[in-house]
Amino acid sequence: MTTTTTMSASTTTSTTDQQTTTIYPCLEERYWSYFLASSLITFFAGLIVILLLRLLRYLGCSQRQRRYDAQMAASLSKSAREIHAGRDPAQIRISCLTKLKWICENLMSGQNVSGRILVSMSCLLSIASLTIYLIDATVAENASETCIPWIENITQQVDFGFNIFFMLIFFIRLIAANDRLLFWLEIASFVDYFTIPPSFVGLAIDRQWLGLRFLRALRLMSFPDILQYLSVLRTSNSIRLAQLMFIFIGVTLTGAGFIHLVETTGDPFNDFNNGQDLTYWEAVYFCIVTMSTVGYGDIYCITTIGRIFMVVFILGALAMFASFIPEMMEIFGRRQRYIGTYEKPSGVRHIVLCGHITYESVQHFLRDFLHEDRDNSNVKCIFLDNKHPDLELEALFKRHFTHVVFFKGSVMNTRDLQRVKLFEADACLVLANPRSRDPDAQDAANVMRVIAVKNYYEDIRVIVQLMRYSNKAFCLNLPSWRPLDQVICLAEMKLGFMAQGCLAPGFSTLMANLFVMRSYKKSAKCDHWQDMYLEGAGMEVYTVYFSPAFYGKTFPQAAQICYTKLNILLLAVAIPHNQQTTVLLNPGSDVIIEKYVKGFFVCQSEDEAKRALYFCLKCHLHLSNRSLIRACKCDDPGYLDPKIRTDIALEDDVDGGFLTIQKSQIKFRNSNGAGTETDLSLPPIRRATPCDVIEGDNPDSGHSSSSEIVDDLRPRTGDPEWLPDIGVRIWLPFGSRPSVTIQTEHGPPLVRIERFDTTGLFHWCPTRKIDDCILEDNKTDDITNSLRDHVILCLFTEKTDPLIGLCNFIMPLRASTLKIEELQPIVLLGDELYLRREWSLLCNFPDIYLKPGSPLNRSHLRHASISTCHMCVILTTNDTNVEDATLIDKEAILCSLNIKTMSSQDKKAISTMIPTSPVGDHQLGHKRDGRYTPLLTELASDHNAQFLDQDDEDDPSTPLYMTQPFACGRAFAASVLDTLMSTTYYNSELLTLIRMLITGGANAELEQQLAEGLGFVEGCQSSEDLYKLRARCRVNLLPLNGELLVSFVNGPYGNMVIGALRQCGILCIGLYRYIDIKQTTAIKHRFVITNPPSDTFLYPTDQVYCLQPYYLKGELEERASRTASTQAMDTQL
Repeated sequence: MTTTTTMSASTTTSTTDQQTTTIYPCLEERYWSYFLASSLITFFAGLIVILLLRLLRYLGCSQRQRRYDAQMAASLSKSAREIHAGRDPAQIRISCLTKLKWICENLMSGQNVSGRILVSMSCLLSIASLTIYLIDATVAENASETCIPWIENITQQVDFGFNIFFMLIFFIRLIAANDRLLFWLEIASFVDYFTIPPSFVGLAIDRQWLGLRFLRALRLMSFPDILQYLSVLRTSNSIRLAQLMFIFIGVTLTGAGFIHLVETTGDPFNDFNNGQDLTYWEAVYFCIVTMSTVGYGDIYCITTIGRIFMVVFILGALAMFASFIPEMMEIFGRRQRYIGTYEKPSGVRHIVLCGHITYESVQHFLRDFLHEDRDNSNVKCIFLDNKHPDLELEALFKRHFTHVVFFKGSVMNTRDLQRVKLFEADACLVLANPRSRDPDAQDAANVMRVIAVKNYYEDIRVIVQLMRYSNKAFCLNLPSWRPLDQVICLAEMKLGFMAQGCLAPGFSTLMANLFVMRSYKKSAKCDHWQDMYLEGAGMEVYTVYFSPAFYGKTFPQAAQICYTKLNILLLAVAIPHNQQTTVLLNPGSDVIIEKYVKGFFVCQSEDEAKRALYFCLKCHLHLSNRSLIRACKCDDPGYLDPKIRTDIALEDDVDGGFLTIQKSQIKFRNSNGAGTETDLSLPPIRRATPCDVIEGDNPDSGHSSSSEIVDDLRPRTGDPEWLPDIGVRIWLPFGSRPSVTIQTEHGPPLVRIERFDTTGLFHWCPTRKIDDCILEDNKTDDITNSLRDHVILCLFTEKTDPLIGLCNFIMPLRASTLKIEELQPIVLLGDELYLRREWSLLCNFPDIYLKPGSPLNRSHLRHASISTCHMCVILTTNDTNVEDATLIDKEAILCSLNIKTMSSQDKKAISTMIPTSPVGDHQLGHKRDGRYTPLLTELASDHNAQFLDQDDEDDPSTPLYMTQPFACGRAFAASVLDTLMSTTYYNSELLTLIRMLITGGANAELEQQLAEGLGFVEGCQSSEDLYKLRARCRVNLLPLNGELLVSFVNGPYGNMVIGALRQCGILCIGLYRYIDIKQTTAIKHRFVITNPPSDTFLYPTDQVYCLQPYYLKGELEERASRTASTQAMDTQL
């Protein structure tokens, strides 16, 4: 068998030699040894020269010379060295060789234009030379040596020109090398030895030998480095992928070239008689198959040199193949999915989201953004993040693949912004991490993202989430900040929601349901109370322009039409003025509806809200089916009754179509329908001497009483429905301060002066020392015993935890819309050192007390009078190191359950407690033990709501908004704030409305003041300013059996909405009702009903959520009649 194989190989070799000799007769005598000798001689000659030069240099420096140099260096004084070091560089003589070396280094580094050109040409010509070799190896088939004349061989001529250029590059590299011996032994140098000299030999002997020209493929391994010099490769993935690819290709082509050479030529010690027919591409195939360890056996090495080479080659090639290929496939897989450019379809809008991209934040955002009630069929969400999505997030993207695209990158990189087409995007949304341990660093990162986005395209709309309230000013002060850009402060929103939950229990749930998209479908499986709650939870706030049918009507009239005719609830209006939009909440009769005025409507869908846009007095006035209200052809408002047309003189702004009010005057309607012009500027008012304490009216003092002063200052408009610009509470002389008289059991009445900060939006007091406000055991029993109807805030913080910003919780509870007697004391229960860090922004708010301790300690809770509190708010921890996310709320849940099981130990105080709370008697009608202490608990995980009540039947899979604690207003999750981003994108004015409802009136002036570290400073507003600042609408929870609404008991809800609006100017928006209305159980929980149907029956125990103006309409009418009588008396006199 062996003999047969040998004979076959010999026959093949003989046949090959005969064919080659037949094709090229001149090859009877071969000269391959000349080509190889030229390369070896070049290498060894150069190596010998370098070694001889080093030896001569070493021998030239004799021992005496070296000793002399050492002595001179040691004897050189310090001053001489300083003089030598301080010489002018221009005076130092530089050798020509050094200058030449610097030039060569600059050329090879690619740092200048000529260097980049040279390096680029070197890369391109190396690939071109390799291509010529591949052509020659393919055309020559089995002949490694040809004798075509040089003048006729075009490929040889071109390759000769390339080699001349490579020789020039070789000498430049040689001169630039610091160590020429190492340079001479580099792989790139070996490539030049075995490729450049043979080209000159071929020209001399008029022959061509493929030889070792395949080594030019090794230059491909340095190709990624050159691409980095030219800044073509920038990212780590692209650099690594290029390195793997070019190393693999270079090694494969080099190995195939050697196999092709030795197998087609044969062994020299066998007189080249054992070669075989093998093309170059078959050799490539053989190398790849061998590296993959498959080895089909169809091609194998016959020569001894070839076999020895393959033994050595496979050791390194196998390891390379096993490591390089999987890594390349992984990089390729990532590139195909997340690295690319967004191709925007025609007619499809898109938004870019960046920042904190996690499963939780994306899930909450998409749940609201992609809700069926949204008109988002042509809007795509482009997520841009540096990290690859985890499996959970990736699955979420796949479920919404028609609306969501993910790209790996950063908004700080301009190229990535180009990839996601930010220039064509509708908006850029920047998400924050609400559980960050360093809120300031988180905010700084988001502000930098905003700066990068605005730097790329300053007109892009930006909606950014920030953690700290004081950091908002950094965004607001950007030169490229636009009116449509919005900042959502998570601390401000979260604490504001919970603070309003103290003033009106359950209002946090009502508001969360209003701005989160949810659908209502009646279900027979739900209890009656659940069905009523879910119907209200399906309500949302929409903004729509008014139809011409509303033009000329006041806000109360428009609200009545919307409620009775359109079955939608009007909350507020947005009036454009001087290219800005002002949102007015239940403004009363001040505002007359005009063109370009938007309304905020509460209803189930946008189609219902558009009824206000389409409503026509001719076509829709008598329609019983409201769903038939559609756009009609009555576009001209001329059909309206002239008596109800607008009297407001408005003109279109040239720039943006906004409205401006002429001469700052508004015409208000009087009782007979005519318009009377009232100048908003106040008439001259006589000044009075400021006083800090008012002891009471003295009829013998000769001074006018307060009522006389008030009546004297009232403008004489003759309109009984007169109301100032924003509303008033009381008129006082300039310089005086509002005050309230408190009757005490013993001694004269005490007068408490109302003071306000510089903005006039919050109650203010002089700076209080923190030690005077700490409730210590046995030292402040008098303060503790007097605590009634107060608010307790439980904090699970440590001294080193980042600041939450408790001022955002205090501000709504100290808003100037509250009278001073309505301010509830606030007790902060938590770590003392942490509270001291927060105190700098709390020290100017009245009635703030600190209780050092733990909310889990019952003695500390009792010392804070937990049994007599109006509301206890529990904030969860900010611990991000918990492995199980559901355990992050363990302290808050334990505290809530602990308070519920505590029994009251102050029954005497409870029995004598007077319900003076501004929110009514929501918990005072029964025994106030620990089980019924009003609680509002923050949850970081929505699933933990099931643990707050041990007596409910909530399923663990129940969504948060459907759980009983959330429906009753006893739980609040920060996850609902993630939906604010989508809400703000679809409706920019809605964020302004939400801030008005929950923050107590914070404005840009206050934000700038806090950003500068000034804190809250006492203001010196005049009476006129105070009236305008304080007289704004606020949220209240009124008992139905109270003085204002008792006449509507046992009647339909719709009668109360219209009646309260007409009689008192109060706008009702929902109910707070007992779950067990018949009170057959001991558990007395209430639930929230948002905008119930008009036929809902009202029970005496119900409480009503309402938007209450600071000054009620009835009080205004009383003052108007008193003024009219005064005028009549003056006329008679």
